[in-house]
Amino acid sequence: MNDFEQLMSVKTPAYIIDGEQLRKNLEILHQVETASGAHILLAQKCYSVYQTYPLIGKYISGCTASGLYEARLGHEEMGKENHIFSPAYSDDEFDEILDICDHISFNSVSQWEKFRHRVQNSAKKPSCGIRVNPEHSTQSHGIYDPCAPFSRLGATRSSFTNGLPDGIEGLHFHTLCEQNADVLAETAKAFEKKFADFLPKINWLNMGGGHHITRYDYDIDLLVKTVKHFTETYGVTIYLEPGEAVALNAGWLAATVLDTVHNGMDIAILDASAACHMPDVLEMPYRPNIVSAGEPNENPYTYRLGGNTCLAGDIIGDYSFDYPLKSGDRLFFEDMAIYSIVKNNTFNGMALPSIYIYENGEVELLRQFGYEDFKNRL
Repeated sequence: MNDFEQLMSVKTPAYIIDGEQLRKNLEILHQVETASGAHILLAQKCYSVYQTYPLIGKYISGCTASGLYEARLGHEEMGKENHIFSPAYSDDEFDEILDICDHISFNSVSQWEKFRHRVQNSAKKPSCGIRVNPEHSTQSHGIYDPCAPFSRLGATRSSFTNGLPDGIEGLHFHTLCEQNADVLAETAKAFEKKFADFLPKINWLNMGGGHHITRYDYDIDLLVKTVKHFTETYGVTIYLEPGEAVALNAGWLAATVLDTVHNGMDIAILDASAACHMPDVLEMPYRPNIVSAGEPNENPYTYRLGGNTCLAGDIIGDYSFDYPLKSGDRLFFEDMAIYSIVKNNTFNGMALPSIYIYENGEVELLRQFGYEDFKNRL
């Protein structure tokens, strides 16, 4: 969107979902489903604006969850295939998971052995699998590497001392993060080398998430080739669980400048916070783009942008502008539909941003938050 005039009346801070871009992403994912035969699932840990689930459900096969509450959300709001993986399941939540999930992936053989009788005696009898660790790292950020040394995620081949356990119908690996199909192909070969003897014994293989399928340079042909290798060689159904690819570049965080100060450089204080409203800026870390802003010193006026909390490190980054910033100026941070709304918090009593959707020149409020939302979290 080149013209932000329609969004200037939105009260900030606010997340604004770009409905047109969301639909474009979904069209690509649907094409991948059709070409490859894979089932694509929304990874709700990345994006869970459930008001858009009816739209998403028109294009892809369903949802995947990391715990009971996400599984409930997918079950209630999309109502299609509903999968779950968790590092460990709680006894008091497992019966509800059995009722609402179609696939359950366990993190270890011992977790399967603990819950297998409850699965087999359940009315629904969901299909169960085990997440495996192919022990093949492709990450530069250790915090996002499930194959790092001493990882708690996924069973290594040495864990299967008695072969594939009875009752297990699938395998699941998830090792990627914002990566292209070449890394998937490489990982798939490492997985196949370790687990090929299990593949004729299972019905499905879940290749997890981290696939940047809707990125402009993603190699869709290689993805389709990789999927078809497994379906044609082993007769398994393939599942993919992208999160970012669903809502990539499909949203902004709108913020307002509250004040400007000078301490060795110009600093602008915003009503949006890195710590509260875009935590990955500090965790990853990374510097989000701003519409019509540049790198430091690229444009005439450079500012360090910070949030309105007491955390000294609540810094978003340094940016340059064509004009000096002043109180009341509006800034739009890009690609803020993913890993922002799902991670935000009310540290310092900061307000949660409202959520809007923008499509066809119209802005619609989806959700607004207030003091009670802050109080009820405590």
